Amino acid sequence: MGKKKKIDKNKDKTVRSINNNIRSSVRKLNPILKGIVGKKVEIAIRDLEFSEKRITKDIRKTINSAVANAENNFQYDIDGLIIKEAYCGKKIIMKRFRPRAKGRAASIMKPYSSVTIILSEAKQTESHGAKS
Repeated sequence: MGKKKKIDKNKDKTVRSINNNIRSSVRKLNPILKGIVGKKVEIAIRDLEFSEKRITKDIRKTINSAVANAENNFQYDIDGLIIKEAYCGKKIIMKRFRPRAKGRAASIMKPYSSVTIILSEAKQTESHGAKS
């Protein structure tokens, strides 16, 4: 006997895409992800395209996957999508050792991360009259 899932009718229309095992640390990913939250998808992809960071290629792939999910699974208009949330989490850390002088060894940590991108449709505000 399992719990019954609650269905929320007023839930905001969101689409999610998760990229597991990105070969980078959370510390390097966070500033990039904070820079794209709240932007339109086209603008975020353009900003990532001109970034010099190596990891932006994987983040772009995750955003494109979320856009494809929105278009094919939910029939959303891709022109009106914005990035509602973008966050990352820790995964495994591969541990390697480098030989040093006098028989010692120095550890090398190779961290992995997971990136989650959540898209939503932009609310279109209608303006009535001129601004005063």
